[in-house]
Amino acid sequence: MSASKKTAQPIPFMKLSGSGNDFILVDNRKKAVDPRRAGALTAKVCAHRMSVGGDGLILIEPSKRADFRWRLFNADGSEAEFSGNGARCAARFAFLKRIAPRKMRFETLAGMIEAEMVAAAPGRKPEAVKVRFPDPQGLRLNLRVPIEGTEREAHFLDSGVPHCVYLVDDPDQVNVVEIGRPTRYHSLFQPAGANVNFVKVLDPHRIRIRTYERGVEDETLACGTGSIASALIASLVAKVESPVTLIPQSGLELTVYFSRRNGSFTDVYLQGDARAVYEGRILPDAWQ
Repeated sequence: MSASKKTAQPIPFMKLSGSGNDFILVDNRKKAVDPRRAGALTAKVCAHRMSVGGDGLILIEPSKRADFRWRLFNADGSEAEFSGNGARCAARFAFLKRIAPRKMRFETLAGMIEAEMVAAAPGRKPEAVKVRFPDPQGLRLNLRVPIEGTEREAHFLDSGVPHCVYLVDDPDQVNVVEIGRPTRYHSLFQPAGANVNFVKVLDPHRIRIRTYERGVEDETLACGTGSIASALIASLVAKVESPVTLIPQSGLELTVYFSRRNGSFTDVYLQGDARAVYEGRILPDAWQ
């Protein structure tokens, strides 16, 4: 699975966590991972209890147009367009490894991304990362989604990846997997499918959120693109105003900034932590 399948060399990596989403980061500018086998490798090394464990794997690769290019793989091995929490982790990894400066640009399947390290107060959390998102697309409001005999109202927005948003009375009482999984595969959101968010507006600047993520196929502790989609949709249907603080299942808050111009959203930013947890080498037993 490494650059040479015959020699099966260990792969240097760093584990980072963005508000509870954890990613395996690899500097792949010299092809420590064979790009042709990256998906299969990811499915192995992201398996919790059997390997390193994680919500995804991110390869940092060379770019002629930006500081670097990334490839992002979900835990099931599928390649993803984007991840807000993953973007913050990639940016901090690139900064720590001196691949990119404090303000950087990098290529993704969702477009060119800008990111910036934001200094933390002395003695407080690790420095945060603020990421500018591509302008969202594909807004659809007031969809009727029949799931297991119950029709629910939902909203849709592509914030780098597709997201369905349900406004609910109490996210903590929702069976996220039971409703999220059939919603993720519903015909309304095919062929790509959708991540599924359950949100409650607490006040004009605060939202509680839980998310079912495709690719992981389970609830995750946080979702950056889901936080973006939920904040923007809530601004349309529940009078939320920028900036919006979102409280995910991890309890590690995310902040969304945005503007509206001519009926569209622009200047969309996500800010939150990106914790460098540990680094080491992935040994062949992790994927064989």
